[in-house]
Amino acid sequence: MSQDFFELTTSPLDVGAIARQVVPPECGATVTLDGYARKFTKDRQTGEVRETEYLEYEAYEPMALKEMQKLIERAKAEFEVSNIGIVHRLGRLEIGETSVVISVAAPHRRAAFAACEWLIKELKRTVPIWKKEVYADGEHWVEGDSAPEPDVPRP
Repeated sequence: MSQDFFELTTSPLDVGAIARQVVPPECGATVTLDGYARKFTKDRQTGEVRETEYLEYEAYEPMALKEMQKLIERAKAEFEVSNIGIVHRLGRLEIGETSVVISVAAPHRRAAFAACEWLIKELKRTVPIWKKEVYADGEHWVEGDSAPEPDVPRP
């Protein structure tokens, strides 16, 4: 029987295997986001495009897991979905490697798409996971859509 789940891991992510964990028999759609490390990044403030060599992710794990659970609970209250899985990778990721998988099963696809979109935005905004982009000429810690709370340890 499928159920909700959330996880932080340093192991490579198997997108298909994660997505299949949320599929119950009453659902007609599963929407899965495969977020992966891209080679070129545009700075939101300057517009400069930089070539990324690799990424590093760190998290305040106890709080990150609590926040991931809260996101699942909120999404299930807001959207008509059955099951949700969220797995985020930590550590060093090479270009093209998956950093996050969010999979949402729902009786109808519209709710699954809406919930998946909402989940990735909220995950970036509220979960204390930080990304460092490493370039040939330096590195840069990237904030999510908003800065973490002041009492959250940061790298």
